[in-house]
Amino acid sequence: MLVRDVVSWTGLISGYVRTGLFDEAIALFLKMDVVPNVATFVSVLVACGRMGYLSMGKGVHGLVHKREFGIGLVVGNALMDMYVKCECLCEARRLFDELPERDIVSWTSIISGLVQCKRPKDSLELFYDMQISGVKPDRIVLSSVLSACASLGALYYGRWVQEYIKRQGSDWDIHIGTALVHMYAKCGCLEMALQIFNGIPSRNIFTWNALLGGLAMHGHGREALEQFELMIGAGIMPNEVTYLAILTACCHSGLVDEGRSYFYQMISQPFNLSPRSEHYGCMVDLLCRAGLLDEAHEFIRKMPLPPDVLIWGALLSACKVNGNVELSQEILNHLLELESQDSGVYVLLSNIYATNERWDDVRRVRRLMKHKGITKFPGSSVVEVIG
Repeated sequence: MLVRDVVSWTGLISGYVRTGLFDEAIALFLKMDVVPNVATFVSVLVACGRMGYLSMGKGVHGLVHKREFGIGLVVGNALMDMYVKCECLCEARRLFDELPERDIVSWTSIISGLVQCKRPKDSLELFYDMQISGVKPDRIVLSSVLSACASLGALYYGRWVQEYIKRQGSDWDIHIGTALVHMYAKCGCLEMALQIFNGIPSRNIFTWNALLGGLAMHGHGREALEQFELMIGAGIMPNEVTYLAILTACCHSGLVDEGRSYFYQMISQPFNLSPRSEHYGCMVDLLCRAGLLDEAHEFIRKMPLPPDVLIWGALLSACKVNGNVELSQEILNHLLELESQDSGVYVLLSNIYATNERWDDVRRVRRLMKHKGITKFPGSSVVEVIG
């Protein structure tokens, strides 16, 4: 083209964004020789958010301030979404508070962003503010709020959200259904989770994972395996999260043979999935709980990725139960290589030595903790009183 105006540039940039070519969109934006408009800024902010380019996003924010149209609702929403995706929540919240008006996109972006960034309590507080504002929440907001309830174990609030959905006459989609299954399962209401699960006409892998994870967490290992086989029979392909739930179910229910079988099924055809550290940790924990320390140690030795402090910690816990001091010493050497700051494993090791009256070793471990600046923190828990 001999003459390129802002429409031409914006059309190409937004095209790159729609097809997932975010780097190309940003590179083209940097080459623009005309003044960007609102649509240009929105497209490039989407690209920055998807790629996690916070510095670039802040630069675009500065450019917006220099333009005469300023930060209106559309650009404000795009900026807020970019900051949320870059996990810069303080800036996102500041923008949200400064918006002269807020629509459903504004509320959805900040509430779902807070949930994704592990700030469920803040998201519930904003959901309350949203209701006062008179903006009706959509399914995305409701799903996010239910996820927040699951994270907090806030069963009473979760039930209220379900009743709110019924009162509004909103149709359940797969996202709300899955969020309800996850919330009830996480809060230990497995009968209600199963009732809702069975009432969802179309289920995807996320729905199945929510149910399997809840059954596994609360020790219903056999039932989790039965549901897993039903899922496979329905033609749903499991993913890494599915197998983590299944291995957790085997671990919590002492199903050693089944755990071995499902682990090797995971890495074999037709699924051919790559286990993460969490999968290996589950297997080590499963073997250790069964007292199979030698097999667990050999399993760790053959891992294709370096074992982390949680995996060594599981083996160390089994050493304490079985009084295996020699293996504990070997684990200490591995922990020193990891330079771990986790106080739990050092305290556990100290307790093993104390049980066997090896006081010199106890003092050595405590001196090591002091030298590394490792402090034992008191435990804590959260319990919902009402509900």
